[in-house]
Amino acid sequence: MAGLERLRSWFAERTPLDATLEFLSSKEVPRHRHSFWYYFGGLTLFFFAVQIVTGILLSLYYRPAPEHAYESIRTIVNETPHGWLVRSLHAWSAHLMVAMLFIHMFSVFLMKAYRKPRELMWLSGVVLLLLVLGFGFTGYLLPWDTKAYFATLIGTEVPKSVPLLGRWGVSLIRGADYVGEETLTRMYSLHVIILPLIAVLAAAFHILYNQYSGVSIPAGTITNGKPIPFFPNFATRDLLAWLAGFAVLIALATLVPRELGDKADPMASAPPGMKPEWYFLPLYQTLRMVPASLAGIDGELIVNAAAGTLGCRAVRGQEIFKGREKPVVHLDRRHCHRLYRRHDHRRLFRLIIDGESMLVFPALTDRLIVLATALVMVGGLGYIVNRIRVRTEEKVQGRESR
Repeated sequence: MAGLERLRSWFAERTPLDATLEFLSSKEVPRHRHSFWYYFGGLTLFFFAVQIVTGILLSLYYRPAPEHAYESIRTIVNETPHGWLVRSLHAWSAHLMVAMLFIHMFSVFLMKAYRKPRELMWLSGVVLLLLVLGFGFTGYLLPWDTKAYFATLIGTEVPKSVPLLGRWGVSLIRGADYVGEETLTRMYSLHVIILPLIAVLAAAFHILYNQYSGVSIPAGTITNGKPIPFFPNFATRDLLAWLAGFAVLIALATLVPRELGDKADPMASAPPGMKPEWYFLPLYQTLRMVPASLAGIDGELIVNAAAGTLGCRAVRGQEIFKGREKPVVHLDRRHCHRLYRRHDHRRLFRLIIDGESMLVFPALTDRLIVLATALVMVGGLGYIVNRIRVRTEEKVQGRESR
């Protein structure tokens, strides 16, 4: 303990450590019925950190060339010690990061936390959402298997219908008229250099601005008692949520490891039943339902225009620059049932979607969070360790048999 105290004193003399801790201790997090939603922003940050760490480990073995990409991934999965686990952690943390980000943004929208003076928080969050979706799209091609190749081929065809910039953007991403070596190199550069650099800067701005502006309280919400000090009280609870998220991540990575398909053959036809990842499915299904041409207008152009309009609406936000302080009317379950029985679906839809009010989601208590974390970690730890041991023994036996 004395050594740790001397180390802390050494850092405190040379860095603003004490001032930083004092600032974090002075920050307070309000305690109310919707406080549970504050944890999803931290979970998004945690899974982003997992993406960075596992991505660095994978980049040590990955070779971004069509003739080597698939073999390098196969080497990581089958020969590198615990490589299959690192790849599965990278893949599943991407899915969980997108899911947590969606939940976080919807909670911000429903709690109207984008109001003045937090407009920049919302705008930077939308930028981070686009960057995360860009991570998913650019990383999809890197394994160079059949599904990744044809999904990228189809995905890069969609923006071509956008006037003026569509074909230029597709040519910039592909580097040629087809998906090939140049495309893989550019996707790799975007995925591991350009997008991470922009994302780190945007995330740093988002976090620092949140520290500056403070935590938003939904209008009309009654706080319950004294606020919670951010450090160490709320930070400890955030850490518990991170441990629960890590337990879920480890369970998914070991129980449902990421599989590697067959090597891509550009000369073959696309296999039937091709679908993108779940977060791109709305756009994909919309493109499938819309005819190729409507009244002489290209169907893809209509879908892209609609998606662009929704994107602009998301950037603008609901009354984001008007600053009106409308109180949030909390709907209980019985009130929703009355609206449903009266077939007043339009009123119910507007109440929920337009931000005029918000459904009541009871927050989990700290004891439930701790109990859920302990059950997940203790219940799955034995199986996870055994799974890792079995997979490691299989790899060793496979190398010895060769």
